[in-house]
Amino acid sequence: MILVTGATGNIGRPLVRQLHAAGVGPLRALTRDPARGGLPDGVAVVGGDLARPDSLKSALAGVRSLFLPSGLGADAEVLAAARDAGVEHVVLVSSITVETHPHLPQAAANAAVERALRESGMAWTVLRPTQFASNALWWAEAIRAGGAVRLPYPEVGLPAVHPADIAAVAGAALTEPGHRGRTHALTGPARVTAREQVETIADVLGREARWEAVTRETAHAELAPFLGAGVADAVLDLMGGDVNDALLAVHDTVPRVTGKPGRTFRQWAEENATAFAP
Repeated sequence: MILVTGATGNIGRPLVRQLHAAGVGPLRALTRDPARGGLPDGVAVVGGDLARPDSLKSALAGVRSLFLPSGLGADAEVLAAARDAGVEHVVLVSSITVETHPHLPQAAANAAVERALRESGMAWTVLRPTQFASNALWWAEAIRAGGAVRLPYPEVGLPAVHPADIAAVAGAALTEPGHRGRTHALTGPARVTAREQVETIADVLGREARWEAVTRETAHAELAPFLGAGVADAVLDLMGGDVNDALLAVHDTVPRVTGKPGRTFRQWAEENATAFAP
């Protein structure tokens, strides 16, 4: 039995669809609201909340492999509950910042979850993705309204990864040999700047999408009320304020593991064009 948690998220949903389409089973999907999951027929959708590990007992019953995105709940307690339930293997989605920016608070939190998993006694696979292509959804409201997307680092190119590629590697790790005890860095196939992302979305939509450069200070003032000052600083560092070779590196993990080319940002934009349409 495989249990996919975060089953309606950017990674979990394509992972469930991929495993279901491949006939992998038995397959169970965890979501806080099973009635609104919208997952494929034939998938056992169960309720539970990663923030309340005590709610996971029935979901974990009989599970041998677990997919767990970090940061969605009480990770250490979820891992302990999985171990106590007899789970043998956990595929954990962490972050490439554990390697590239270990001083940042969220990177340190992810490193702690990785350490807890490695020390749990269960077999493990750690996925460390870089910036998600789906982060561009932050701009959806401005683009729909015909406003300008405000970019603090418009010319910094990062190898943004399509969430479905993270799901594809996770699916391989859950079902194929050779991934236990491995840490996989995941990126897209090429660097793409924030400016290029906005221009790609505009091209896909067939209409103009404006952007304007803003200072870090301005961007911080706009982000801090929603994210908090510390998180806003970390986000801006990762967007371009504190890049390094490790953050800029393009990895071949996706094609090497899946046998298929990594999806481009344009592919993501084409698949999600309706989010930006007026």
